[in-house]
Amino acid sequence: MVALSDVLPGTRPPRRLDRARRLHLLLALLVVLVSLASLTVGATGLSLGDVLAKGLRGDALSRTESVVLLDIRLPRLAMGLLVGAALATSGAVMQGLFRNPLADPGIVGVTAGGMLGAILAIVLGGLLPAALRALTGAYLVPCAAFVASWATTILLYRVSTRAGRTSVATMLLAGIALTALAGALAGVLIYKADDQQLRDLTFWNMGSLAGANWAKLTAAAPIILTAIAGALCLGRGLNGLALGEATAHHIGIPVQRMKNAAILCVAAASGAAVAISGGIGFVGIVVPHLLRLATGPDHRALLLNSALLGAALLVGADMIARVIITPAELPIGIVTAVLGAPVFLWILLRQRGVVDL
Repeated sequence: MVALSDVLPGTRPPRRLDRARRLHLLLALLVVLVSLASLTVGATGLSLGDVLAKGLRGDALSRTESVVLLDIRLPRLAMGLLVGAALATSGAVMQGLFRNPLADPGIVGVTAGGMLGAILAIVLGGLLPAALRALTGAYLVPCAAFVASWATTILLYRVSTRAGRTSVATMLLAGIALTALAGALAGVLIYKADDQQLRDLTFWNMGSLAGANWAKLTAAAPIILTAIAGALCLGRGLNGLALGEATAHHIGIPVQRMKNAAILCVAAASGAAVAISGGIGFVGIVVPHLLRLATGPDHRALLLNSALLGAALLVGADMIARVIITPAELPIGIVTAVLGAPVFLWILLRQRGVVDL
């Protein structure tokens, strides 16, 4: 339960907030360790230790080593960090906005909306005028996914909120409906896709970091990083919202402006993440819930910790996806679903009283 000391400025931080801030350092260390491990995992057997030893001796990397490390593994690592942080932060913001731990971009249809926007851009992007295609370039798919995620989030909030109160049952049912609708429209587009687009979309639809490259990162990274930075500024506002909209308004929080900012951050982060990695589920619901159990519901620490743990979790899941059926590669969305679905069922059982119809 969020207390007034978590909301009002100038009050002494509670002990659990100090504990959560110490967790920042541990999670940052975890991100570094997982990142280093990720650079050593792959079919080529390239060792990061060998690369560092060559660097210390002043020896140049071979052509193969340079391509594997700088053009394949490093952009893949960067994409995993960005997407994991975006999904986990979006989940934490949505749970604070809807005041329920079951809210998540993947569960309530926001991810499906973003995927529909990305599929629209991939399949129908060729119909745009050549001048417009040249102007948008690599930004077309992330921007389309962002707009679709933003529209889906606003629609979900409008449908599930009435008289200032959000119905969790309505939110979940609306999410099912929006996911089904987005899936149907995406199916029509996929049916019209050519063979090359179909192969790309089939693998991309299950989530993957295999297509990571510097061009995609250049397009999506500014959107994701800006959205995460904006979300980190919403901690006090989300704490106040947990006390109720009337209470939040009376203690000086601009409720409507804060909700608009939260919706924009979720749409930008999840939309851009979906655009470059496809559908990766359960990160946004599992990570914030585990951290909330460990350090409490204070969003001032929860949001940053979610970004760090989400980044580490997705990079770790990507390593599993790369080695579990080597030399082939498993879509990362399958790995996160296998790991996250049991945790989601456990969360649902703990929250049964909240979602009773």
